[in-house]
Amino acid sequence: MSHDLHTAARLSVAPMMDWTDRHCRYLHRLLSRRTLLYTEMVTAPALVRGDARHLLRFDAAEHPVAVQLGGSDPAELAQAARMAADEGYDEVNLNVGCPSDRVQSGCFGAVLMERPALVADCVAEMIAAQPLEVTVKCRIGVDDQVPEDVLPDFLERMRDAGVRRVTIHARKAWLQGLSPKENRDIPPLDYDLVKAMKRAFPELHVSINGGIATLDHAADLLNDGLDGVMIGRAAYHQPADILLDADRVIWGETPPLETAEQAVELMKPYIEAHLGEGGKLAQVTRHMLGLFAGRPGARGWRRVLSENAHRSGAGLEVLDAALAQVTGAGADAAERLAS
Repeated sequence: MSHDLHTAARLSVAPMMDWTDRHCRYLHRLLSRRTLLYTEMVTAPALVRGDARHLLRFDAAEHPVAVQLGGSDPAELAQAARMAADEGYDEVNLNVGCPSDRVQSGCFGAVLMERPALVADCVAEMIAAQPLEVTVKCRIGVDDQVPEDVLPDFLERMRDAGVRRVTIHARKAWLQGLSPKENRDIPPLDYDLVKAMKRAFPELHVSINGGIATLDHAADLLNDGLDGVMIGRAAYHQPADILLDADRVIWGETPPLETAEQAVELMKPYIEAHLGEGGKLAQVTRHMLGLFAGRPGARGWRRVLSENAHRSGAGLEVLDAALAQVTGAGADAAERLAS
């Protein structure tokens, strides 16, 4: 599958553990044709040694879609990258930014910022092993590192190893003393350093990540000279706000949909197929809770889904009752569901 990833990466949705699974990505793709989507991080050991190839499953409708791998063994990552290429992904991304404890213990994620030579070996072998573009997502540094010193060296090593596209989370990761959740908020953002890295490495496609919560902010950062913007939690919790108008704002194209209600209707065949395979309604609808964020009826929408989607045998009638909370037919629909 051929896609212009450097154009698609003008806006991307960040890989987020337990959130950006295939159901989430299918919804996001309905809202935007162009935005580059990422999987949750999949560890190379799970794929290569753990017989977990099912973690690579995705729907063809998700293109352009990238897989994010975690690991620190060059040969193992190369094998995992080959598997991702065989599955039909458009890009392979290496995680050098996740600060979680289990990631540190496995020597991958943000701790690798301290081992740039090893990361360079990893990406070089991943590039040599398969045809997909290999990209890196990193932090500006970890713990007591001085970002202005370590980040240019890190990017130079990535470039020399063959990487052409990087995403920089504009915060340090504190591996000692902060939880993964705190690492997403407490370390201060340094957008200026990321912009300086773009100027220092004009040959690299540089995307910025961290603290970006609106499309207007994303557009401003692109106008400031960055090549791409990656949005995480805002795209998940307010998907319509971020993605429904993204194709127009970022690429100057007509959006695929006009309303979040249309997205709900288009999710129905997908949900029916999922239920037909023995899946549960809540596995899909948990990613839809924020579709109407900030709109009248949004609380009722969330409540109906949260209280009913997990129940045995729950089907599209729950989705219809939740949607009625937004469209104004809520009381009658909720009563029917309760009976």
